[in-house]
This record gives sequence, C-alpha cells and structure tokens, in this order.
Amino acid sequence: MQQSASIPIRDISFKQLKAACSTCTLQELCLPVGMSLEELAQLERLVNQGVKVKKGEALYRAGEPFKSLYAIRTGFFKTVVLSEDGREQVTGFHMSGELMGLDAISTENHTCHAIALEDSEICEMPYQRLEDLCRAIPALQRHLYKVMSREIVRDHGVMMLLGNMKAEERLAAFLLNLSQRFAARGYSASGFHLRMTREEIGSFLGLKLETVSRTLSRFQDEGLITVQNKYIELKNLTGLKTMLSGCAGNQA
Repeated sequence: MQQSASIPIRDISFKQLKAACSTCTLQELCLPVGMSLEELAQLERLVNQGVKVKKGEALYRAGEPFKSLYAIRTGFFKTVVLSEDGREQVTGFHMSGELMGLDAISTENHTCHAIALEDSEICEMPYQRLEDLCRAIPALQRHLYKVMSREIVRDHGVMMLLGNMKAEERLAAFLLNLSQRFAARGYSASGFHLRMTREEIGSFLGLKLETVSRTLSRFQDEGLITVQNKYIELKNLTGLKTMLSGCAGNQA
C-alpha cells in the first residue's frame, strides 16, 4: 500500500472535528483526553481517513517496508504468516477500533500479511509524522503507549490460549473474546456473524477444521450456542465461562 500524500491543512473548528468523529469507533484513539484545539487539528490533518480495502485484498504484506500504522474504522482483518512449505498460519483477527502494523516498528519491515475478511475502511497514520507529533503532544504519546500495551497483553493471552487449553476451552475462549470485543463497540455480546471461516479459526487456535466443526456442534447440542451458517448466538454465556474456570486465556 502506498504511503498517502501530504494532507493539506484545513480550517476546522472543535465542533466540526467532534461531529466528524462522533460516530467513529476510533474516537478514543483519535481524540485522546487533554489535547488542545490546535493539537486536535494537527492530528486530524495527519490521519488519512476512510482508505478502502476490499475483501481479500492485503493492507500490507510480509517484507514490505514499514511506513504507517493503520486503525480499522470499519471491517475485519486477519493477519497471517506463511510457513516454508507455503501453508498459511493465522496469527490474529482484528476488528474496528484496533490498531495494525505494530509488528513492523522494531524491524521497519512487516512480519505478516494483513488481509481484509470483508470490505473495510482504515485510517492511515504515517508513523514518522505520528512519532513527531507524539513528541510534541504528551497526551497523544501516552495514548499510543496504552494502545501498544493492550496489543502486548492480547498477544500474551493468545499464548496462554494455545499453550494451556483443551480444544473446547480454546473455542469457548475464542467466542467469549469476540463477544467482549463486539460489546465494547456497542454491538450485541450474544449474537454476531463470524467473518472468518472455520478453517481460519482452526489455524488461529491450533486446531484441525474437523475439530472446530465437531466442537461447535457439541456446544450447540449442549445448548451453549446456536449456529446458522456464520451467525453465532451465545445462548449460555455462564456455561461457556464456567468451561474456562481457572484459565486466563479468555482475556486474549
């Protein structure tokens, strides 16, 4: 993906800026507390908003030079790495309000592919300009650190998920994690469409496709969930959480 051209300075009032972002799930990232009107205007000019990525397209690929961080405005992505024999390993799923591209900060090259699972929109933040602005605006720098810390915590949760859990625990943790993330964005915590395939879920959880399908069927037979194509309804959240008693992976 090509780095966006310099964004022209625009006259913008605080009221207009708030209105433009009032329906955006990225409000906390783009409008951290404690910024002045001028600082907000500087940040607004930096972000290239509404960049469209069609389903199946790559936002970036492994080996490409690092230029920007990307905040998902709408849509869903998966990150994948390829093994030496060409097999795809899913390393994460990312939804609106989450930041992508952090993998490349240390090496200055992306370490994975980021593929859109549905038609999506992202906000592109050229990293060098963002870094310069963070030095000038402490509130923005603190907020970016918090976002990075959240991603590290999520990675630790995934490691726990794959290392310590049985198949049914992994799938229960995965569904509960999606439930929590959808709820945090104002969507239903009990019913949602899976943007990924069962094979992709299995790749992420370290399970075979047959195991994912069999476990979902078992959950449905036990009254924990209902499944209709890609639509999942969590009928018994307490039952799913009980399955994870003593496990930390549901916080992945």
